[in-house]
Amino acid sequence: MNVQINYKNIKHTKNSTNHVLFTDENFKINGLKKYLLDKEFTTVSDLLKSKDLKKKIICLDINSKKTIVLISFKKEIQNSEIESLGAKFFNTLKDLKIKYCIINSDTAPKKLNNSVGHFLHGLKLKSYSFEKYKTKKNKEIININVTGKKIPSLKEQINFRSIEEGTFYTRDLVSEPGNILHPDEYAKRLSYLKKDGLKVNVYDEKKLKKLGMNSLLGVGQGSVRGSYLVTLEWNGLKTKSKPLAFVGKGVCFDTGGISLKPAKFMEDMTYDMAGSAVVVGLMKCLAKRKAKINAVGVVGLVENMPGGNAQRPGDIVKSYSGKTIEILNTDAEGRLVLADALTYTEEKYKPKFIVDLATLTGAIIVSLGSEYAGLFSNDDKLSKQLIDTGEKVEEKVWRMPLNKNFDKLIDSKNADMQNINYVGGAGSTTAAQFLQRFILNKTPWAHLDIAGMAFSKYGGALNSGGATGYGVRLLNKLIEDNYE
Repeated sequence: MNVQINYKNIKHTKNSTNHVLFTDENFKINGLKKYLLDKEFTTVSDLLKSKDLKKKIICLDINSKKTIVLISFKKEIQNSEIESLGAKFFNTLKDLKIKYCIINSDTAPKKLNNSVGHFLHGLKLKSYSFEKYKTKKNKEIININVTGKKIPSLKEQINFRSIEEGTFYTRDLVSEPGNILHPDEYAKRLSYLKKDGLKVNVYDEKKLKKLGMNSLLGVGQGSVRGSYLVTLEWNGLKTKSKPLAFVGKGVCFDTGGISLKPAKFMEDMTYDMAGSAVVVGLMKCLAKRKAKINAVGVVGLVENMPGGNAQRPGDIVKSYSGKTIEILNTDAEGRLVLADALTYTEEKYKPKFIVDLATLTGAIIVSLGSEYAGLFSNDDKLSKQLIDTGEKVEEKVWRMPLNKNFDKLIDSKNADMQNINYVGGAGSTTAAQFLQRFILNKTPWAHLDIAGMAFSKYGGALNSGGATGYGVRLLNKLIEDNYE
């Protein structure tokens, strides 16, 4: 279902169409009298007496052609709560089959900055659906006119729209099936982002072999598809300041390789490239809103298949860093992709910090479910920024431990390290401990394990099920608040 929002800085009209008005948490409507006909005001007052005022949204049918929707804001309300209200309002419109309405921005609380913008942002995020492969698509359109003086400024509209486009692009990528979005197609699509102002470089297998990225290449060698490293650069500053770096795991489909996964739920492994999709969506967002920052996104794109040339348990590979890795389990492949990508990013770009994202371990879902991403970091300042930002946008993270005592669990007798902990326990931590070994120059670094956050079968506050786009809004806000 498509939502079209039109902003008109005009006086509210008392016509016969559906109206949306904002009230306080007690639904006091005295201040709304000038926006309603006298007869309507009396009807609304009477109808409210029989309604449950604990609800945030109340719909009142004035006649067969007109519904008035009252939306209450409590005194102390966060932007994330306003966005959730907008998402609930979208569900209301859908349930009541309302195709057109006018939102009066002048009724929004004076103390709340850009509340209408955040409300509509939540509505828009909730409206997303992936119907590309359905023969019968929902072509219905909800038209919303926003009137009054409190409409978002043009700059704010661009900012919200950029976040939405970046988030939707991420959701689109994650939603694609593995037979369509394999590494060859993925790399091709990323080349098209040049039109958004990003500098895109695609490193194919020949270039990766020359660079010595054997850890990444080993994961994809069983597939008939190619393996790639793609860099996306956004230079929003004229000065050559150090960029912010974001690295993503892009395993387009993960069978587990020779260490084959069980058949049950293997279809979900189409979203094992969600970390890379977040990085791509973020970079698109930064370019669209012309962020005043230098940033780079680096994604490793592979397909983990059990072919005749596939990597075997017991193989030893030499990573881009020069460190050797014994492969004890080919299903612990994401860390092998990230290992080379992290060292390359640090060495080539010398960034202020590196944040990597990956659907890395099932163990993080056991720990945190689908409420928090796991955060592992070598830097307290960056960790606090991510935690605080996550609370603001309701994309929460929870810091987990890293400690040198975990190193013994991934030390190998035959190589510098092994890719899993065979002793058992601390699965997410040992994976992060493994990644930390590829940060060679003490660059501030954070690893976000988003295995429980990237995809939701049941939907969340701002998504209707499927790919969530988790991470785009988190990292965009991190940049806005701390680095622009």
